[in-house]
Amino acid sequence: MHDASYCLHMASEIPLRITFLLFDGFSNMVLANAVEPLRAACNLSGRGLFRWRIATLDGASVRSSSGLVLKAETPAAAAGAADMLVLVAGYGAREQAADPQVRRLVRAAARRAVSVVGLDMGAWILAAAGLMNGRRATVHWQELDAFAEEFLEVEAVARSHVIDRDRMSAGSATSAMSLILEVIRGAAGDALAYDVSTLFVYDSAEARRAESGALSPLLGRAVREMLKHIEEPLPLGAIAERAGVAPRTLDRMFSRELGVSAGSYYRSLRLGQAQTLAAETSLPVHAIAARTGFSSAATLSRAFRGQFGLTLTASRRRARAAARRQPA
Repeated sequence: MHDASYCLHMASEIPLRITFLLFDGFSNMVLANAVEPLRAACNLSGRGLFRWRIATLDGASVRSSSGLVLKAETPAAAAGAADMLVLVAGYGAREQAADPQVRRLVRAAARRAVSVVGLDMGAWILAAAGLMNGRRATVHWQELDAFAEEFLEVEAVARSHVIDRDRMSAGSATSAMSLILEVIRGAAGDALAYDVSTLFVYDSAEARRAESGALSPLLGRAVREMLKHIEEPLPLGAIAERAGVAPRTLDRMFSRELGVSAGSYYRSLRLGQAQTLAAETSLPVHAIAARTGFSSAATLSRAFRGQFGLTLTASRRRARAAARRQPA
């Protein structure tokens, strides 16, 4: 049964039809971070809000970057109309994009979709097919400079994810989840998107992100220092010193790779930990404040509401209600 606590306001008819178009060398983690939140949104809401299928250009099986083989449900040409076409590409994307047949088939698939998304290196293939001209887009940070040089008609943006009208892109597994949460928010509202994010303990993913290579080495070092000092935050000057860069350089790195200042990011990490503690423990607010470097319960509460749009107590209730609704 549909959970009445979620107010649906989808622009298109339910379900939202999504075709994931995979290319050899795609990342399993990127795909999982895109699909699993959709599955969770359907489970938590009790509605078939999203319907997705796995396609390849020729309908053959596809091999991921880690060597896992995934069977396609359909060739792209037979996938039919979709509300969203999502290209998931990784290693080998440059060579794939250079193939005229690939570009032709991608353009044909895009014509059958309302919106088009590139995950990881997916936007590279979309740009090569002429589908990102005049739009903002992003790819994996290691390829972003090359992307900007290769496609002068595309505005390359150093952001977690980019939404430019009917074109969207995200450059890593973590940012793929960020983007899909935005899709869920647009389809079914803030409450469901929030519950899905807490189900996956989304904000604590920053630790994995720093270790995984999704960030440049210097920025990853800075994030690790921040994560080690949540309870007793360090001054940003000390973070910069431990990362081996000047404070201004550190701030520029955060702005370039993550689109936020170093201070804002550090604060978000602490608030994310507060969110996790609220969901997973029975600690009172003043104790959570002490464990996340806030001077008082009131200071934490104001910051938390500003970040998430609800109180810490309401966040705790939602997280526990979401856990009860989630099937084992």
